[in-house]
Amino acid sequence: MIRYIEHPTSEEFDLAVIGGGISGACVAYEAASRGLSVALFEKNDFGGATSSATSKLIHGGLRYLNYFEFGLVRESLRERRILEDIAPNLVYPLPFLIPNYRGVTTNRWVLKAGMILYDLLSFDRGWTVHESKRLPYHHTIDAQAARKIAPLLPEEKLTGAHIYYDCQSIFPERLTLSFLKSAEAHGAKLSNYSAVTAFGRSEQGRITSISVRDVLNGKETQVRSKLVINSAGPWASRLLEEAAGKASDHPLRMSEGIHLLVPQFSQTHALVMMTPSHRHFFIIPWRGRSLVGTTDREFVGNPDDYRVSEQSIREFLGDINQTFGKEVLKFSDIQHAYGGLRPLTDTHTESTYSSSRKYEVLDGERDGNAGLITVEGGKYTTSRNLAEGVLRMVKKKLGRKIPATSTRKKPLSGSEMYSIRQFVEDARSGNPGFDKDTLEFLARAFGTAYKEVLALAAENQAFKERITSDGEILAEVVYAVRKEMARHLLDVVLRRTGVGDLGLPPDEILQKIARVMADELSWTDVKMQSEIADAKRYLTLPGKSK
Repeated sequence: MIRYIEHPTSEEFDLAVIGGGISGACVAYEAASRGLSVALFEKNDFGGATSSATSKLIHGGLRYLNYFEFGLVRESLRERRILEDIAPNLVYPLPFLIPNYRGVTTNRWVLKAGMILYDLLSFDRGWTVHESKRLPYHHTIDAQAARKIAPLLPEEKLTGAHIYYDCQSIFPERLTLSFLKSAEAHGAKLSNYSAVTAFGRSEQGRITSISVRDVLNGKETQVRSKLVINSAGPWASRLLEEAAGKASDHPLRMSEGIHLLVPQFSQTHALVMMTPSHRHFFIIPWRGRSLVGTTDREFVGNPDDYRVSEQSIREFLGDINQTFGKEVLKFSDIQHAYGGLRPLTDTHTESTYSSSRKYEVLDGERDGNAGLITVEGGKYTTSRNLAEGVLRMVKKKLGRKIPATSTRKKPLSGSEMYSIRQFVEDARSGNPGFDKDTLEFLARAFGTAYKEVLALAAENQAFKERITSDGEILAEVVYAVRKEMARHLLDVVLRRTGVGDLGLPPDEILQKIARVMADELSWTDVKMQSEIADAKRYLTLPGKSK
């Protein structure tokens, strides 16, 4: 990946995309793959906000059936299957267990009806390229079998459980990167740490350019474009206001969702739990631990100021323990916590929990912002289809013929393999000199690019050193800097590797990673220590010292 802002050109693009989360990445890929010239700018790091704060699920949204959002569920289930096909190394089937309790409002017969409808809406779940990705129908088990899967389930009044299937994205940050790399492979120009500071207009008032500031060196660049796509997530409304010079007619509602990393509840199944206040949360097996989330709490304020708070963590911890009827988790059990803000278009519901996860594609011309298209709302799973919707409007605005989409079937960059099982096995058996768990991690996280990581390690034996219990190695750090635009320590530990996903790494590991980055980016010792201090502040669990 080449950072365009460092070597800008004077060309006029068809599209300038603002925002490098999953929505912007998908729009850039969809447009570039169909022959449009595209430039994308992200003010921080790629996938660093909402897109990195997910439950790491690719799912249909079973609970949306409660709100009769059949269209959204069907769209999500279709996109789930598509992502299994185009990113087989990053998306995997996962069984979910919903316990049934006697006397609970949501009884087993209501759940049974929901399961049947969910199966019907996912009628194409078996139409996958990879046999291992085909999802079974739901089924029921008795209370004893449910407790065998999840021994901590409250036993009193437990009558059994439903088991259904969705998918897990093992590394959503790298899935976002895969969309970006695919866009670049089709000619898109990409830049992180590139903040849009102003909109340029023609004499007729049409937006025809944007001013972009390189956050790393302060240089300003003017970028001309026929259309500008605002896919800034929680910042989309603010960009609209900046463009129009007035309050937005399309305000976003923001919802905080946090996740806790804790000791493992179940090795094989995700658990779907319902709080006494009838809000659900997941307990998901991930990297030998459990990921518990998400919450849904309205956030008011500047998204730039958002941080996970100790209060939010303790409130969620209380909800979890109340749901189980006993203290199953202490604050000291929490290894890591992260959170983010969901941008929601539905502002009419009493709570953000019941707000729709639909997206909207807004034509700026209606609000005096001709040349601007804004994307608001949506969910990670449906982002590729959202991009198709954006391209339908782009086609009308450009007034020219654009080829049909190819993104439904074409594997993403790094995911060009027929059998993921065989691919992983070949990686494990075909590279003597590397640990088997290292090879498996790299094959799944990096796909076909894992060979480039191994090549770096072969050139310098020091880069073979392990930095996580999963087998990650220092060569990933070099690759992240040279090939994936990593410019800060947090870029590497949170969004290029899985080092920081497990909480604050040992100081020795942070020092080694920072030293490699310092050598690659010519950091001074002062800069290196500043990066380490920033990473420690961000990754230290709020309230951990108390």
